[in-house]
Amino acid sequence: MNNDVTVLLARHAEALALVTDRVHAVRADQWDDPTPCTEWSVRDLVNHLTAEQLWVPALVTDGSGPDDVGDTFDGDVLGERPRVTWDAAARAARKAFAAEGALERTVVLSYGETPAVAYCAQMTADAVVHAWDLSRAIGAPEHLPHDLVAFALDEVTPYADGLAGSGLFAPPVEPPPADTPQSRLLAMLGRRG
Repeated sequence: MNNDVTVLLARHAEALALVTDRVHAVRADQWDDPTPCTEWSVRDLVNHLTAEQLWVPALVTDGSGPDDVGDTFDGDVLGERPRVTWDAAARAARKAFAAEGALERTVVLSYGETPAVAYCAQMTADAVVHAWDLSRAIGAPEHLPHDLVAFALDEVTPYADGLAGSGLFAPPVEPPPADTPQSRLLAMLGRRG
């Protein structure tokens, strides 16, 4: 396994661990609270993250595409035990990406064929940013680990300009005067840190 893949898998595992920490910190009375993702409650955000992880084994391990999976992961995937469901989905995603040769494959995403290594990098950056969203929503520490911020910045910067047009991200905002890598990342994705 080359060093780039080793670093990617490490950042992916760290991002999932950070989200796991935040999911387990959600109090019973916080699941309906708002998040920086304006249309999502805490439960909606955790549901989104969980559904994303559920896609990974289908795409990476099974070689399925969006047409094969269909609406399997639409709607509520959390059920009655959101933390348990998140934990299982995160474990399965991590295992799928870490399997021998998995990151050498090509996966089919909604926008076409993509190297699995690029898919893993996108999923890692997404988890980092949503960990911040969840932190802010539940009042957990918002400071993200430096290595994860640096990774997410490197990943998102080349295509950040097109993200708002996808409808999945808010338009970028001006970073605060005390600009930091984390505030730049958040501003790029329409968040005020």
